Amino acid sequence: MRLQLQLTRPLAGVLWLLSIMFWLHAPVAQAHDTWVETNTNLLRTNDQVFIQLMLGNHGNDHRDFKLAGKADADASTLEVIAPGGTKYDLKERWIDHGYAPAEGYWSTRFVPAAPGLYLVAHTFDKVMSYAPVRSIKSAKCFFVVSESLDRVPREHAGFDRVLGHALEMVPTSNPVTPMGPGTAIKLRVLYQGQPLSGARVSFIPRGETLHEGFDERFERTTDEEGRASFTPKQGNVYLAIVHHVDSTASGPGFESTKYSAALTVYVPQTCPCCAE
Repeated sequence: MRLQLQLTRPLAGVLWLLSIMFWLHAPVAQAHDTWVETNTNLLRTNDQVFIQLMLGNHGNDHRDFKLAGKADADASTLEVIAPGGTKYDLKERWIDHGYAPAEGYWSTRFVPAAPGLYLVAHTFDKVMSYAPVRSIKSAKCFFVVSESLDRVPREHAGFDRVLGHALEMVPTSNPVTPMGPGTAIKLRVLYQGQPLSGARVSFIPRGETLHEGFDERFERTTDEEGRASFTPKQGNVYLAIVHHVDSTASGPGFESTKYSAALTVYVPQTCPCCAE
């Protein structure tokens, strides 16, 4: 009996230490964000574009643009909305780029048949297993299809389309054409269809780590109409992200709801419309 107690005490200590480590790391797990991106924002009709669904661990309040894990397929949707409004479900044909269930990312190939502005839309909705919290996410990116890459039209309808996501970023200017250094990325943040004022929007350049607190270089606060604007100084891929927490949004299995919305914008070094 004495020997048994001597063996179980170290085991209890290990279990206690593991439980402490779990709770210390739990807040980090709650800060995962999803986004979508393409390998190009401009292509010819009947050419191909590759679309990726990414997941990043942003426990430092989204200071960076790094991958960590893979979005839960069962809780996710992914579609392309064509210029005429036709929707194409991409989830049926996406490919898992990971050796393990929580590694890599999802990717799929799409071939547009008509010119115009295309919208990639993603949603995520799940009650998390580590805490009584519901996580609702949305993400967008855009690409333009042109008959010729030498003369790309400037005007494209559909960039300000509202999809009705719980928390949604809606561009108020075309995020593809014209776009380049010195051209502002303009958007509105909507919560339950209404403008969300006072929200912090981070415009994160790929490869950059934002400063702690409010980084005035890359962060803006929405005005009374939910509007925010950021002017990139150089070409890069920029991830605009906003978060919102509703402690009163509860339901079966969850006591509060955390929302995030993302918009990925590819900023080229030169505007694709310069040939006009």
